[in-house]
Amino acid sequence: MGYELWGVEYYPKGKASVLRIYIDNESGITLDDCTRVSGQLAGVLDVHDPIRGQYELEVSSPGLDRPLFTLEQFARYQGFQVKLRLRTKLEGRKNFTGRIDMVSNGMVRIIDDGITIEIPGEEIDKANVKQ
Repeated sequence: MGYELWGVEYYPKGKASVLRIYIDNESGITLDDCTRVSGQLAGVLDVHDPIRGQYELEVSSPGLDRPLFTLEQFARYQGFQVKLRLRTKLEGRKNFTGRIDMVSNGMVRIIDDGITIEIPGEEIDKANVKQ
């Protein structure tokens, strides 16, 4: 359909479960874009039924405080401020805010208050660009 799949989030909460799909493209995303993609995805998901039970399908732009899902996305936002939450503690912390300095060999290097921290990509639970 001409969109980039930016990321997918699934929040299982019984009947209130949410499947959130983020789409993007160079010219930005409009409500009409989200509606078109939602209609197409709903049909595919109904046929293939990959998720048991009820859920709400949401299609959205990543927005200004866009979530980052892949190391390639981190590299695209090198030089930007990010807020990170890790799966396990690193240096006694799970939460970091800093500027992306470099992405290499599965690691994201950020500078947080003048301190350089290297974080294994697989340890990042959630990340958002800070605007």
